[in-house]
Amino acid sequence: MTSMNLLNEISIRYPDAVSFAAGRPAEDFWDLDAVHRHLDRYVEHLRTERGLSAAAARRQILQYGRTKGIIHDLIATHLAVDESIRVPAESIVVTVGCQEAMFLVLRALRRGPEDVLLAVSPTYVGLTGAALLADLPVHPVADGPDGVDLADLRRRLTAARAEGLRPRALYLVPDVANPSGASLPLELRRDLLALAAEEDILILEDNPYCVFAGEERLPSLKALDTARRVVHLGSFAKTALPGARVGYVVADQLVSDGAGGTRLLADLLAMIKSMTTVNTSPIAQAVIGGALLEHGHSLRAANTATAALYRRNLALLLDGLARRFPPSTGITWNTPRGGFFLVLTVPHLRIDDALLERSASRHGVIWTPMSHFYPAPGGTHQLRLSVTQLTPATLERGLDALATLLTDPTP
Repeated sequence: MTSMNLLNEISIRYPDAVSFAAGRPAEDFWDLDAVHRHLDRYVEHLRTERGLSAAAARRQILQYGRTKGIIHDLIATHLAVDESIRVPAESIVVTVGCQEAMFLVLRALRRGPEDVLLAVSPTYVGLTGAALLADLPVHPVADGPDGVDLADLRRRLTAARAEGLRPRALYLVPDVANPSGASLPLELRRDLLALAAEEDILILEDNPYCVFAGEERLPSLKALDTARRVVHLGSFAKTALPGARVGYVVADQLVSDGAGGTRLLADLLAMIKSMTTVNTSPIAQAVIGGALLEHGHSLRAANTATAALYRRNLALLLDGLARRFPPSTGITWNTPRGGFFLVLTVPHLRIDDALLERSASRHGVIWTPMSHFYPAPGGTHQLRLSVTQLTPATLERGLDALATLLTDPTP
């Protein structure tokens, strides 16, 4: 839980350092006027397409809102357009960022001390933090070369059950994952869904980077899900507006209502949300709703220029690493299909917070130790690099500094 604070503190103390650490989206194409335009577009939608009066439209945006959200129908259409995910709008809960979506799901899954969560390791630190708050222990599963090792997943499930524990779900990011950059091949996605059905567990699919996953589009796990095994977590932070803090969860599973019937898991999540954040800002939702309407519900269409920027930066980063670290150095890295991140492996050096401090203070470059992303010990010789906040000039300067650091034996 200290990882994000550490990186923020180092960035503040060394503002002139080149940062490969930030997982934030690029700001090159932001336009403050667009916020007002999107808000107006959503109001127009309420008036002309929903038939609301001026007073009712004003109330919908300025008053306390529906706990499950007010743009759930637009999100459902967006998922159908961009991801071929077809779910009823009522199965969607609009949340305060994807972080709240994670917490709501984990809190709903946690019924007793025997419940545990499995997560592909390395994993997003926000997931382990949310699990800690939900009192749901995380058991790591090896990622393997393709994003998840199914043999290790089976072993972990068997071992947990032998200890009297109840594995509830597996968390993973299937497309250009944070932090590894890995993407699951299509056949592995199908095999994972089959295993989840066989082992009777849910899959928590966190997919904020799929728009930036390269030219070859692979179906999400939820798009392949025919048995309601996948709870799909989404965010508009990377594709629309981080400052709006709008995310969502698709939870179309049926659960007990406590009275002999069933209800959507989404309804249970809404009950928990009503006791935490009450509702997600209707104004923020309206801005996101207007952005969806403006682009025909397609965030792929809205992010054409941004995706091209990330592809350019990733290509420059890969080329720059190859020029600075020939095979004789022993330093290696992966080649993601797209997205924000790649992982550098430095066998001869311990990659830790002390080295990060030295990197920022002496060499003027910031990155993220991979050890922060492992629920158990791991990643001690690896670092994560992000491409989103760089220009060609700062990228070259940062790589020069990084090369000096990784080849400088001075403590």
